[in-house]
Amino acid sequence: MADVSGFTLYSGGHKGTEAEFGRQAEKYGMKEVNFSFEGHKMERTRGIQVLGPKELAEGNVSMEIVSMRMGRNFSEVEMIRKVIQSIFHMVNKGFQVFSVGWINDDNTVKGGTGWGVELAKLFNRPVSVYDQDKKSWFTWNNNAWEKDSPVISHKTFCGTGTRNLTDDARKAIEDLFDRSFSAR
Repeated sequence: MADVSGFTLYSGGHKGTEAEFGRQAEKYGMKEVNFSFEGHKMERTRGIQVLGPKELAEGNVSMEIVSMRMGRNFSEVEMIRKVIQSIFHMVNKGFQVFSVGWINDDNTVKGGTGWGVELAKLFNRPVSVYDQDKKSWFTWNNNAWEKDSPVISHKTFCGTGTRNLTDDARKAIEDLFDRSFSAR
């Protein structure tokens, strides 16, 4: 295994997908930064960076825009706003974005996870999603999802997704790291 200590995972440290990305980053000796805010419950305790009101405001966006872009309304507006603001920091810092969830028929990704994917698209970042129903990775290319076997190819990357991680998805994240770094 090559030296990957120059790589940094940006995430939220939440249970499920983000915790698994963190475990894999730690296993490979990478830096891990988990963005948090007051009232945020996290599983990971490594690399926590608490965002105050000023930092959260940097990721502020109208909930109306988020709802329109995602094609859905969000309850618990204040908590969701903070989650969306922290997702901005993850995607802004991590050039390449990996997510786990479910791709909807309208090409968005289900739930709050989908905002990170939409930001990656808006920022023109490489973005891949592991769809838990289809049990496969898909990469956004030419305005469409294409089946893929992505690799982590940028030194800063974001790992985010559902709290309800399946065993197949957990293995897919492990395989992503193995494919990306075991042969280096």
